[in-house]
Amino acid sequence: LQGDWSSDVCSSDLGVTATAVRQRLTRLQGGGFVARERIRHGRGRPHYVYKVTELGSRQLGDNYGDLALILWRELHAIENPEIRAEVQRRVKEAMVRRLGVYGEGRLRERLKTLAASLASRGFDVEVNDGSDLPVLREHNCPYLDLAEEDRGVCELERQVFEQALGAEVKLSQCCLDGHRYCEFEVAGLEVSGHSA
Repeated sequence: LQGDWSSDVCSSDLGVTATAVRQRLTRLQGGGFVARERIRHGRGRPHYVYKVTELGSRQLGDNYGDLALILWRELHAIENPEIRAEVQRRVKEAMVRRLGVYGEGRLRERLKTLAASLASRGFDVEVNDGSDLPVLREHNCPYLDLAEEDRGVCELERQVFEQALGAEVKLSQCCLDGHRYCEFEVAGLEVSGHSA
């Protein structure tokens, strides 16, 4: 999009006024979905070029549910149990690496690092460490379509958290059971030789 916004051009080409277009672009810029670049050629007035940012591109194409469901089904359709288990192991380890929690620091610090990593990926999470056992709460199920078809994805997520934290993790509440959130209790028992 280029920034020579006359009312006539906007009304005829887009069916909206120049003011409406500018307001929409300003909102998109504010959300980080669009970036504006000022272009000057010669002695005339500069104009602006608007480009979709990486965040905007991700938002436009953020519909992975169908693909994830197909891949999950195909994974479980692998007939050879050893191959299926190996693929599952590699998927789990890749998810752990992506979270970037490598067992550094005390357990509660690692849990906060895990929550921050999840939040940076769009998960609505919080840590409640006011009780004896710290708890990670997910306010929205990130794999709802998969989980409704196969709760094995809930177990996969629990294992990922357990491996990422280096401590026993228990799924104590689940959205699929009518709870308001999924709750993962960290039992506090180190499984990788870390200090709590």
